[in-house]
Amino acid sequence: MKHLDRFTLVLMAAIGLASLWPARGTLAEVLAPAASVAVALLFFVHGAALSRQQVRAGALHWRLHVLITALTFVLFPLLVLPIGLLAPHWIPEDLALGFLYLGALPSAVSSSIAFTALARGNVPAAVCSAAASNVFGMMLTPFLLMLLVSSGGAGGFDLAAAFRDIVIQLLLPFALGQVLRPWLAAWLDRRKTLATRFDQAVILLIVYVAFSESVVEGLWRHLPVSAIAVALVLCVLLLALVMTLTVLLTRRLGFARQDEIAAVFCGSKKSLASGLPMAKVLFAGHPGFGMIVLPIMCYNQIQILVGAILAGRYARAGAGANKCE
Repeated sequence: MKHLDRFTLVLMAAIGLASLWPARGTLAEVLAPAASVAVALLFFVHGAALSRQQVRAGALHWRLHVLITALTFVLFPLLVLPIGLLAPHWIPEDLALGFLYLGALPSAVSSSIAFTALARGNVPAAVCSAAASNVFGMMLTPFLLMLLVSSGGAGGFDLAAAFRDIVIQLLLPFALGQVLRPWLAAWLDRRKTLATRFDQAVILLIVYVAFSESVVEGLWRHLPVSAIAVALVLCVLLLALVMTLTVLLTRRLGFARQDEIAAVFCGSKKSLASGLPMAKVLFAGHPGFGMIVLPIMCYNQIQILVGAILAGRYARAGAGANKCE
């Protein structure tokens, strides 16, 4: 419990630091690539730590992949659809559009897998599902957005570049870790605590960099306080509903605990890294751009904070179960 409290406090301190002193200029130019390198190294470590049998089983776990895909691209859009009915009388139309856009986005990759690993879930399945979600999401998001708001068009979005980044930053380091596993496995097995600490350090770096980017983009500026409050409340309710339904579905369908963890983190997350660049293309020149991207910026911070706390609880529960056995 003390360990969880300490990590949660450090996580909240990182969010506070990013709110008060976001990374700008030279610091941002240094931290952004540092975060990318850290994520790549994280995937390398997990690739080296996982056996070939575990990776093969995760890649072939089609039932779990279908469930996560359905959560991301079917359940989530259906849950945000009623929010559009609140405009214009209850919430601004641009804010409602932002929530519809949030529902159409693919899953976040690096944080989904980092939290799955921290919670001791099915990491190989999470790698496959999150990466596939992000790749296919580049094509599905504009289509889903058209269905939800009857408008769209993603001309100019660089799908090839997005796919290249996923391969170079995530899949290649993971594959390299698998290749070098015979030489690194024993060393990593003796240092599992160090690996957990590294997972946490990467999460903290992701939190600070992501939140800094949101603050610099205007999360706390040029927007009505009421709009920010409404967005935060709706994001919390949406995340809680998605996670609760995911747990109920996985248990109802008889998935193992490790699969439940992967589904919870991969199925409930939305990608800010994909969301902001696509928004700049889809809503180029839109006067309400700040309001449209507000839901994804708020949801991103909430999903990271809640995800870190939930991952710690899953990890403690798993450790307790192992001791009982």
